[in-house]
Amino acid sequence: MNSRNSMILDQVRAEALDRGIPAGDVERWMRLVRPCALLTQGGDGPVVGRFGGPVRLPADVADPRFPLLVTIECSALPAGVTDLPLPSDGKLLLFGFPEPEGSYSMGDVVYVPEGAVTTERPEYPEGYPPDPDSYLGVYESLPDGEVRLTVDVSLPFVGVVELPEAPWMAPLPGHPHAEELAAVWADQWGGAQLLLGGYGTEHSDFAPAATIASFAVDAEKEGHRSGTSSPRAEDWVLLAEVNVDRPGAGATIYWGIQREDLAAQRFDRAHVAVYWNP
Repeated sequence: MNSRNSMILDQVRAEALDRGIPAGDVERWMRLVRPCALLTQGGDGPVVGRFGGPVRLPADVADPRFPLLVTIECSALPAGVTDLPLPSDGKLLLFGFPEPEGSYSMGDVVYVPEGAVTTERPEYPEGYPPDPDSYLGVYESLPDGEVRLTVDVSLPFVGVVELPEAPWMAPLPGHPHAEELAAVWADQWGGAQLLLGGYGTEHSDFAPAATIASFAVDAEKEGHRSGTSSPRAEDWVLLAEVNVDRPGAGATIYWGIQREDLAAQRFDRAHVAVYWNP
């Protein structure tokens, strides 16, 4: 762990103790720390991809349903920057759109192996034209340009996930001060354009892994997703999130995938959800 991240965690620990949380509970909470990659357009970190850009895909991959938001160069990511079993080379392309559509997946993940032959595809999917009367304003709000890496850490943002009739609606096990500890972390969080791995930016009614698991199961019941997905949040991981300032609103796009699908590089099994914040 680098000195920056050690300093952040020391600050979180000190603030939690100042709020009267017992030291033993603080240390149990700190064991939940996960590595993640904070990716931005600025900073002095190495370039690991880009926002936007041309869409190039192998011949056996259909034209994308959603705009390309991010391309990540897997070989540029240092070992251990996340705890996810990401490919060691090739490119990860994240497609999506900052608009909620219930349980429908609002995006895709495509992995392009190193050396694969690709062809350029339309920049704007047919369903999302960049016209003044449709989505031009949204496209103008999307980030564009190089993505630079900051090695970061992640902790939960919420101690209780308040989803109606959800089996995960309970304090995190073994942490009687979970809500207070989550608030300490949330208070120091500065935000990011793009996160890779970690817990993601959680909300009281939207914990990424739990919500995506629920949406994926609902989508299968409604015939919008094939296969069988686990309803258990612990079987899913947050692959990435992008935060977008839409005209008059904000939105966070979350790409989630089951752990076993990520390990097998079945990126077509990813499911994408949008948190809308007007």
